[in-house]
Amino acid sequence: MIRKEALETLAELQKKMYAYGVAMASLTLDADTVAPKDTAEGRGVALGILAGESHKLFANKEVGDLLAELDAAKDELDPTVRRQVEVLKRDYDRMSRVPAEEYMEYAMLRNQSGDVWHKAKEKSDFAMFAPVLEKLIACTRKFAAYYDSTKAPYDALLNEYERGINMEYLDSFFASLRERIVPLIHEISKKPQPDDSFLKKEYPIAKQREFSDYLMDVIGLDRSHCTIGETEHPFTLNFNNKDVRITTHYKEHDVSASMYSVIHESGHAMYELGVSDDLQYTCLAGGMTMGTHESQSRFYENLIGRSLPFIQAIFPKIVEFFPEQLEGVTAEQFYLAVNRAEPSLIRTEADELTYPLHIMIRYEIEKQLFGGTLEVKDIPETWNRLYKEYLGVDVPDGKHGCLQDSHWSGAMFGYFPSYALGSAYGAQMLRNMEKDFDVWDAVGNGNLAPVSAWLREKIHKYGGAKESAELVRSACGGAFDPTVYADYLVEKYSKLYGVEM
Repeated sequence: MIRKEALETLAELQKKMYAYGVAMASLTLDADTVAPKDTAEGRGVALGILAGESHKLFANKEVGDLLAELDAAKDELDPTVRRQVEVLKRDYDRMSRVPAEEYMEYAMLRNQSGDVWHKAKEKSDFAMFAPVLEKLIACTRKFAAYYDSTKAPYDALLNEYERGINMEYLDSFFASLRERIVPLIHEISKKPQPDDSFLKKEYPIAKQREFSDYLMDVIGLDRSHCTIGETEHPFTLNFNNKDVRITTHYKEHDVSASMYSVIHESGHAMYELGVSDDLQYTCLAGGMTMGTHESQSRFYENLIGRSLPFIQAIFPKIVEFFPEQLEGVTAEQFYLAVNRAEPSLIRTEADELTYPLHIMIRYEIEKQLFGGTLEVKDIPETWNRLYKEYLGVDVPDGKHGCLQDSHWSGAMFGYFPSYALGSAYGAQMLRNMEKDFDVWDAVGNGNLAPVSAWLREKIHKYGGAKESAELVRSACGGAFDPTVYADYLVEKYSKLYGVEM
C-alpha cells in the first residue's frame, strides 16, 4: 500500500530541487548577461554552496529509502509518478556516488572556468584557458566514473546527453555521413558561389534587435513568457514552461548570424514552453535529451528557417527593417545567400552542409582527451590540423579556433554530437510531418502554427515523461534512420548548386 506521506514527500522534494535549480540558473544567466566583468569569485562561492545544498537534499539515505519504497510499489503508481520515480532513482544511483564536497568544488570550478574562458576568448589566448580546462577534464573524468564505472569515460559522458549513445554508434554515424557529404562539398567547391555580400553590409544593432523581436513573433513565441538577451555565445535557459530566456550575439556586419541564432534558440524555447503543465516542478519538466532538444532548435533554424517558402514569406518584412542594405535584392537571392555552402571557421555560423564536419572535429578531440591520447596543451595544434584536413581552412587564432565555443568551459563534454544527431532526427521528423499536412503551404504563408502544433503533440508536451528513443520513433514515424538526413542534404544542395550526385 502506497503511503500518502511518501507521495507528498516526493512532490515536495522535487519542488525544492526545482528551487535550487532556478537559483543556480539565475546566477548563471546574470553572469552571462548583465553582471560586471570581474565578479566571478563571489558568484562562485554562492554557486558552490547552492550546489552543495542541492546535493545534500537529494543524494542522502532518506531519499534513497523513499525512492526504493515507491519503486517497490510502482505498479500501483500513476504512470506520471511512476516515471518520476524511475528517473529520480536513476539520477539518485548516479549522484549518490558523487561526494558532496567534490560536487561543490565542481560547481565553483565551472563558474571560474566560464569567467576565464570569456577573457581568454577576448584575448585569443588559449594558454590562459588551458590550466582551468585541465582541471575541468580531470574532474569530469572522475565524475564519469561515478556515473558509470563500467563504461569508458567518454561513453559515460555521451550517455549523459543522449541515453544509449556511445562512441561505437557515433563512429558509424559520422563515417556514413562523411561518406555522403564530403564528395558533395568537393563538387560544390568547383561551382561559383552565390553572392552574399549584401549580408555583410552594415546592419545597425538597434535594428537587428527589432528584427529579432519580429522573428520570435513569427515563430510563435509568447513574449509574455520568453525574453531575449545578449551574450558572447547564444543559449537558452528555462525555468519552467512559463519562463524561458534566450540570448543571441549581434554582429554589425553579418545580419544572418543573429538571425539564425535567434531562430535556433527560439526552437529550444518552443520545446520548453510546450511541456505540459502537469509536469512542472518535477524531474520530468524540460526537454528529454540534448539530441531531442537540438532536433527542435535545428528544425526551426534550418529545415524551416533556411527554406525557400519561409524566406519568401518573411522577406518583405526583412526589407522593411533593412531597406538600404537589401535594395535590389530578391527573396530568391537572399535564400541562396543564407544557404551558401562553403567551409568556414565558426561552427554557429556554418551552413547546413559543412556543419556536421565542425561537430566531427569536436567529437574527435573529445574522444582523444578522454581516451588519454591528447593533452590539453596540444588542443590548438590538433584543432587547426583537423580544420585544415576536414574543411580545408586555416585557423588564424584561438578566438576563431578552439576558444570559439563555450561548452568546454561549462564541462559539457559529450554534448557536441547532440547537434548532429538532432539535425538527423529533425530531417526524418520533417519527412513524417509532410505526410500529415502541407507543411510548405503553411510555411509559405508565414504560418508556423501547424508546424509547432505537430511538434508539440509529438515531442514538446511530453517533457521527460518518455525516453528519447520513444519520442524520436514516434515523431520520425518509425526507427531512426540516419540516411534520411544524408539524403536531405544531398538533395537540397545538389539542387542549389546544380551538381549531379
